[in-house]
Amino acid sequence: MRDDPLFYVVVAACLGVLAILMLGIGGFAKGGEFNRKHGNRIMRWRIGAQLVAVILILLFVWIRRQG
Repeated sequence: MRDDPLFYVVVAACLGVLAILMLGIGGFAKGGEFNRKHGNRIMRWRIGAQLVAVILILLFVWIRRQG
């Protein structure tokens, strides 16, 4: 599995989602002007990144099942 370059793309996408999620949670916990200004935008980016990550995971599983 580690010899497949798509595996690393999937891992990078998942780490990207995690980074965006941590940024959003950190901004929410801190509150203030940053959260009011950017909170919704960050969560929309997270949803988009999750969509990309899920599509890549499904693509990876589909390719691996083909042989």
